[in-house]
Amino acid sequence: MKHFSELSLGVLLIILLVGVVFIAGCTTTQPDQTTTTVVTTQPTIVASEKPKLLLATTTSLYDTGLLNYLEPKFESQYNVDLQITSQGTGKAIELAKKGDADVLLVHSPSQELAFVKDGYGINRRSFASNYFLVVGPSTDPAGIINMTPENAFTTLLLKGTNNTAGVYFVSRGDASGTHTAEKKIWSNAKFNYTANVEESGNWYIEAGKGMGDTLQMASEKDAYTFTDEGTYLSYKSNLNLVPIITEGPSLLNIYSVMTVYNDKQPVEKIQMANDFVNFLISSETQDEIAIFGVEKFGKALFTPMSVRVPVAPEGFIGDTSTPATDLKP
Repeated sequence: MKHFSELSLGVLLIILLVGVVFIAGCTTTQPDQTTTTVVTTQPTIVASEKPKLLLATTTSLYDTGLLNYLEPKFESQYNVDLQITSQGTGKAIELAKKGDADVLLVHSPSQELAFVKDGYGINRRSFASNYFLVVGPSTDPAGIINMTPENAFTTLLLKGTNNTAGVYFVSRGDASGTHTAEKKIWSNAKFNYTANVEESGNWYIEAGKGMGDTLQMASEKDAYTFTDEGTYLSYKSNLNLVPIITEGPSLLNIYSVMTVYNDKQPVEKIQMANDFVNFLISSETQDEIAIFGVEKFGKALFTPMSVRVPVAPEGFIGDTSTPATDLKP
């Protein structure tokens, strides 16, 4: 028994010794094997923002969809974020004068020439044209079909003020390029717009809205209105209006673009605006304008200057091909 106990005690001591060595081996770190905890993070990638270019334009151009069509092409080519605001030409010009736009794109030559002359704009380029129309009910209650624009307006005024049944006219009434062209025809017909037309009776309605809304109002009232051809074609399927007057020199509608200038504009922004001017008069964009609308409406909504430069009063059509390079007036 004593031998067994001594032997058992020896075995036990050996087992304990082996266990201590095993545990020490599992927990001891060698001097040259220092454990280091490494925390890794993914690098933050900040996408640089594209420079913004602010374009003020008229509703009668924007409503056709042409700018929406050209916008991604310009942005892709120049890596610029083009931001578009559309309103009547008068309001668009005021926005540009305040420095709240970098590019002005409108269709009122007399207002554009004054804008440039007063030092607010540079590099005016004409890039497309179409025509204004007098549209109205197919019954033509005023009996003006195929008259000259001036004779048609004279007849509308006489029959409207005499309360002829069904004779109503809806005007933009918003100092837009279209409204300015309308007032020019009243002047050609020897009427003072403010004294003889604007307050001449219930037959003459001033919408104070964009071209698309004005067309819809005229359609709802079975009235005549004065519109650019492009917007009329864009809305035609939803209107009860047909072309009544389509010919005459005073119906020519010219679209021009220019760089906005003021002494706070950085040179880089002026150069970006010049890029947009040059984009519109480039042969590639002119070709795009020449076919815009053909598939949907059966005819192009605009005639680019590369196809035809129409005859117009001196100064009304700006340069159509010289690259825009000026950085100041």
